[in-house]
Amino acid sequence: MPTLTKLKGNDVALYGNQVNVGDNAPEVTLPNSALEDITIGGAKDKAQLIVAVPSLDTPVCAMETTKFNNQAAAVEGASVYVISMDLPFAAKRFCSTEGIENLEVLSDYREKTFSTTYGTLIAEGALRGLSARVIFVIDKNGKIAYKEIVEEITAEPDYEKALEALKEAAK
Repeated sequence: MPTLTKLKGNDVALYGNQVNVGDNAPEVTLPNSALEDITIGGAKDKAQLIVAVPSLDTPVCAMETTKFNNQAAAVEGASVYVISMDLPFAAKRFCSTEGIENLEVLSDYREKTFSTTYGTLIAEGALRGLSARVIFVIDKNGKIAYKEIVEEITAEPDYEKALEALKEAAK
């Protein structure tokens, strides 16, 4: 049975390899807003918060990115990444306009590598080809410590649980 989320109450299937808590977090390389390749996942010297969103150009995604910019970036020993299908140029403009300076915005537009490797790619419906709203926390050993597939794509994630998991993983 496919992994599901919802868009305005309607079931939406997700495509790709489903990774879960306790699994090794696959390494994926994506461009940032300066077109520099950044590798996320795997074991690192810091815990990682990976926030997948459909597009920075929507109110919920913008609010989510801003909240994580202000809150998660304050967690010592952690790196924070927001991933969307937006082009790096649009992400750069968004960060400049919204004052996003405490996290790294990455683009999955090239081959949808992150979305298919982590199982967040929307497989059907109006948002087909974008990422669902999913949160991952990866500990320093490269294990997935927390995962939330937000039940309704148009809703915000559970910030408190994600931040608690990030703080714990960063110890």
